[in-house]
Amino acid sequence: MNLFGTMRAPRELLFGVGQRHALGGIAGKLGRRALIVTDTRLVTDADFHALVRQLEEAQLTVNVDSSTLPDVPVESAIASAAGAKSFAPDLVIGIGGGSCLDMAKCVALLLTHGGRPHDYYGEHKVPGPVIPIIAIPTTAGTGSEVTPVAVLSDAERSLKVGISSPYLIPTVSICDPDLTLSCPPGLTAIAGADALTHAIEAFTAIRRDPVPGITQQRVFVGKNDLSDHFALTAITLLWQGLEQACTNGADSEAREKVMLGATLAGLAFGVAGTAAAHAIQYPVGALTHTAHGLGVACLMPYVMTWNAPVIRGELAEIAQAARLGGADEVIPALSLLFERIGIPTTLRNLGLAEDRIDWVAEQSLGIARLIQNNPRPLNAHEMRNLVAAAHSGDLSSLN
Repeated sequence: MNLFGTMRAPRELLFGVGQRHALGGIAGKLGRRALIVTDTRLVTDADFHALVRQLEEAQLTVNVDSSTLPDVPVESAIASAAGAKSFAPDLVIGIGGGSCLDMAKCVALLLTHGGRPHDYYGEHKVPGPVIPIIAIPTTAGTGSEVTPVAVLSDAERSLKVGISSPYLIPTVSICDPDLTLSCPPGLTAIAGADALTHAIEAFTAIRRDPVPGITQQRVFVGKNDLSDHFALTAITLLWQGLEQACTNGADSEAREKVMLGATLAGLAFGVAGTAAAHAIQYPVGALTHTAHGLGVACLMPYVMTWNAPVIRGELAEIAQAARLGGADEVIPALSLLFERIGIPTTLRNLGLAEDRIDWVAEQSLGIARLIQNNPRPLNAHEMRNLVAAAHSGDLSSLN
């Protein structure tokens, strides 16, 4: 057996309660003019103001951009970068949920290399390093604090699009679970389910032949021995902590497990990639205007059922991580967990019209970088059946 592993990560990753208080000292070594990217909700938060004071006490000049919108419309990123030019930041700090962190990545990219986001869609299109980025997540889900991906919404394409490059990995990530204590149950569930989906799709992704140079050819190389380690640990932590964090948001131990799980899931899928559940969610999200985490979690049991014949070994390991009786228990247990925390069980419940099934299937197949990562191939007919099953709730049609 030949072992192969690869990982991409921030230069420095801090995790733990109270670690946000290290921001001033870290930022002072990276720049003198800090652009903070956040949203209108966080800009009034007491913890946010304490972070700004740290920077000012470290003698940094600070400019706050609170214009981040959900799912980062492309035009908003362009406008934010244009507005920041006169400030001339030498450091970008993203504080908030996944949209804030993705916005910070995109703004840093545009300030460094110019152009428009469209110029960088896909993999390995960013020509070189960007302005240093510090990522401080306030939700536990997207893993954007450690990943090489920024996801935006492109109205012209009616889809979410991704910019994938190792140059987008934040220089420093500060993950403080206390910043998630005020996260409401619904958002905790959506974000945590997103993280669990990241971990499962990374762990069950295709395993490619590790030819020399594969990491230079692809951002997402498929599952490997390092990503598997992070993914399984993430599954363990999220399975243990997610429901409790949704039920009792003041449970600091559950919050720690969920945030660490989300970060480790980000380290896993940042190299392994995600697969069919994410590919299908992009057009579904565009049509239903529902949260990314809701869509991928709704789809995960259906995608896993389709993939089950070729991932029996992985399902057995997931069962062990989740303390279940065996591989056959994983998909039903995951479905019940998601249902208990409020994830819709079908695409119909998510708001997808039946007459859009064909369009969703066609668009999903077009997201090649994710479909090629799925462990069991999908042709047009099979994809249509998968989307239809997820719409009707008929898992048996995928067996």
